[in-house]
Amino acid sequence: MQWRGREGSGNIEDRRGMSTGGKGIIGGGLGLVIVLIITLLGGNTEDLLGGLQGNSQQQSSSYTESAQDKEMKEFVSVVLADTEKVWAEEFRKEGLTYTNPKLVLYMNQVQSACGSASSSVGPFYCPGDGKLYIDLSFFQELKDKYKAPGDFAIAYVIAHEVGHHVQTLLGTTDKLDALRQNLSERDYNTYQVRFELQADYLAGVWANHEQQMNLLEMGDVEEALGAASAVGDDRLQKQAQGYVVPETFTHGTSQQRANWFKKGYSTGTIEGGDTFSASSL
Repeated sequence: MQWRGREGSGNIEDRRGMSTGGKGIIGGGLGLVIVLIITLLGGNTEDLLGGLQGNSQQQSSSYTESAQDKEMKEFVSVVLADTEKVWAEEFRKEGLTYTNPKLVLYMNQVQSACGSASSSVGPFYCPGDGKLYIDLSFFQELKDKYKAPGDFAIAYVIAHEVGHHVQTLLGTTDKLDALRQNLSERDYNTYQVRFELQADYLAGVWANHEQQMNLLEMGDVEEALGAASAVGDDRLQKQAQGYVVPETFTHGTSQQRANWFKKGYSTGTIEGGDTFSASSL
């Protein structure tokens, strides 16, 4: 992806070097549950983080930004700026107004309107405050642990989380939450999968516009598809426990995630992403 020397977003909130006190931090204690449900790309954070309030964050002088982290922050900022431009235009076409999200950079643990979380949850979006939360160390994990290298693999992660923001602005998140009251966990999971696949589709829509602006380089789309496949529920469960339990899926299979990203990339429009009405995924 061509990003160096390009304008970044002003909507970055840098909390690195700030410490979070109190209780309620989500970490290793939830072990496999965290890995399978929200390891990556924004599961239902209100479910998993909700109610864990009361923590405070304080400034710490122990953090010094490395050259690598500085470069990654600049990259993330450019990607966020690109999503702002794309979604502002797409919303304008629909007669709507796009409100930019904030992207919070943190280390180890963070407090959000959805509760307190450790970096083990991976990047997530909190509809309660309209912010994306990312510990930059995750992107090294994406490369090493999930075997999904490349800058556009990282861009896909960000675009997916922004996709959740788009869903919130369009009212889709509220509709999904309303279903929770009347469905069993198993039935609700089927809708949760469609919700996540729609965010993958929206990430593909954004990638389509990047291509139209001649910002993509050879291999970029393949990097995004590799990341989408790497975090399919079937693959994560197989790696973690040696077998899969389809009724517990919350994000979709590797093939489904890649397919919906490709659909978004092919169409480049919001209209083609109604995963909830799709007869098959």
